[in-house]
Amino acid sequence: MAAVTAAMVKELREMTGAGMMDCKKALAATDGDMDAAVDFLREKGLAGAQKKAGRIAAEGIVDVCVSDDAKKAVVLEVNAETDFVAKNEKFRTYVAEVAAQALKTTASNTEEFLNEKWDLDPSLTVGEKLSSMISIIGENMSIRRFEKIEENAGCVVSYIHAGGKIGVLVDVTTDVVNDEIKEMAKNVAMQVAALHPKYTSDKEVDAEYLAKEREILLAQIKNDPKEASKPEKVIMGMIEGRIKKELKEICLLDQQYVKAADGKQSVAAYVAEVAKANNANISIKGFVRFETGEGLEKKSENFAEEVAKQMSGN
Repeated sequence: MAAVTAAMVKELREMTGAGMMDCKKALAATDGDMDAAVDFLREKGLAGAQKKAGRIAAEGIVDVCVSDDAKKAVVLEVNAETDFVAKNEKFRTYVAEVAAQALKTTASNTEEFLNEKWDLDPSLTVGEKLSSMISIIGENMSIRRFEKIEENAGCVVSYIHAGGKIGVLVDVTTDVVNDEIKEMAKNVAMQVAALHPKYTSDKEVDAEYLAKEREILLAQIKNDPKEASKPEKVIMGMIEGRIKKELKEICLLDQQYVKAADGKQSVAAYVAEVAKANNANISIKGFVRFETGEGLEKKSENFAEEVAKQMSGN
């Protein structure tokens, strides 16, 4: 077997734009034959992927996959550079395939997930399949994150908003699982998508967070001459009142249910109402909410330039 040198790896990288480790593997697999190594990379769909790796991928979609028995579910985000690709059927099919594999994976993080075998073609890893798709689609892409929920004492219900801009999973513990209860869970998932709660209930709120909020509210009152002159007991009552109001905004079960007929019913009251109607014991155990591109820097690009770039294939 011919020795694979750093110079050979460098030359193959320059020829194909593939990653260093991919080039090293290709040369080893072809006994140092440069032309065969290029073909190896092309067959794997890896040639050209690396050249796109520096581009910002902050668009894309969130997708979900739920097991047939609704006991397990995963939500994940796959990013691309432009909204054009995010709407592309080939891209969406690929994301659905990634979601299906993520539902079954034992990987605890994205790095581990990328290194496992691709279910639909075990000759590739998940990461190599991603590189292949980058070459095919022509944009930098990334499997950014995924999160799974397993609930054996109830069900997991999903909701996708705006074609993949937001994805939600809701974990429901219940001794009765029927269409009405699943519809209730779907409505709660829609609530999560629309109002973006931070917590399921006030029991989850960190004590340090509440202490900091009280500190800020006290400072605000002291900086207001009219409020600062009030008795301490009144000021403390004002602070607790404002904390309670804030918790109603950030805690899912305390939020006003968006579809409430009276405009006042809380999410907790809505869940209790459905539980009573179905003679069930129901609890919203938790939720996961992913929004495409949240926390990512998005490139600023002229729309006409983006169209021209798509048409030119660059």
